[in-house]
Amino acid sequence: MYARQLEVTDFRSWEHARLELEPGISVFIGANGQGKTNLLEALGYLSTLSSHRVASNAPLVRQGAARAVVRAAVVHAGRELTLELEITPGRPNRARINRSPVPRLRDVVGVLRTVLFAPEDLALVRGDPAQRRRFLDELLVLRVPRLAGVHADYDKVLRQRVALLKSAGASRRSSGTADLRTLDVWDGHLARHGAELLGARLDLVVELAPYVDAAYRAVAPESAAAHLEYRSSLGDAVQSGVHETGKADVEALEVAMLAELGRVRGAELERGVCLVGPHRDDLELGLGQLPAKGYASHGESWSFALALRLASYQLLRSGGAEPVLLLDDVFAELDTYRRARLAEVAKAAEQAVITAAVPEDVPAQLQGARFGVHNGEVRRV
Repeated sequence: MYARQLEVTDFRSWEHARLELEPGISVFIGANGQGKTNLLEALGYLSTLSSHRVASNAPLVRQGAARAVVRAAVVHAGRELTLELEITPGRPNRARINRSPVPRLRDVVGVLRTVLFAPEDLALVRGDPAQRRRFLDELLVLRVPRLAGVHADYDKVLRQRVALLKSAGASRRSSGTADLRTLDVWDGHLARHGAELLGARLDLVVELAPYVDAAYRAVAPESAAAHLEYRSSLGDAVQSGVHETGKADVEALEVAMLAELGRVRGAELERGVCLVGPHRDDLELGLGQLPAKGYASHGESWSFALALRLASYQLLRSGGAEPVLLLDDVFAELDTYRRARLAEVAKAAEQAVITAAVPEDVPAQLQGARFGVHNGEVRRV
């Protein structure tokens, strides 16, 4: 898989840019603030429908413009598709495939698969659990696009249930009673969608773990071994939803989640929050016997973040659709050994798109197309 062409209009700092890309290595070189990262962000957004830099769409639209458009021609297995996203702050995004509107925005997920490694990825190791949940869910959806619908349904039910908890809790505090029959119904919805999402995450972590171990040993052979452990809000009860084979049992997870919702309902009504579900979970990253967060050095944290991305790349690649590798100004952050290991992966990729502030930041073995980014222009050099 590779992107043959990228075109952006009113995206970030770009009024308009159109790039012809090719398989192999493409490097964008320019000083900070020239917009090179914005081009990688556009490719990543087409892939995941989210930015690795911001949580909302508003910053993606050039100041003074009403909307932004990102378009790419994607080649996979000899077939070319044109993917287009229209981003309008305050309104739902719109998408087209081969110029035809798609009924649901999430239908474009999986047309372009990317793995992006950027300085912001240190938050995977040092940040809060939301960063790691997002990492898992984006990888899940890239592998199985239908899970985007499961995630959207879960989020919708979660919002409705939290609203009901707050209103029911207020009624109980004011009158001493509350009608909880509607809440019972939403418990069932939350458990059904939550169990499917939880089961998919559990299976993903099992599959991803050996790739992370191998990637971390490759980039940090002198360090303690890296490992992953999924921490569920179900606590030890989550084990009832895992077969002896290690595969998740979604029906058993649904039963366990319903039981736990019943157990903590009083606390939920008091606090007006949902205390059970995948939105409360975490992916624990460990080095030897210690958690990476709070104990890993700066170099170990960088190595773990890199290992997570390299493992994602290898896992997606094992599924038969090699993703585009996006490397945003990361070589300057790595020592010589880690630069060389990452360069080996990039060199072997079907397509790798790289940004750097100066040519010297790019390892010499990464030969390919070079683009200069300066004063709102991109020129091949």
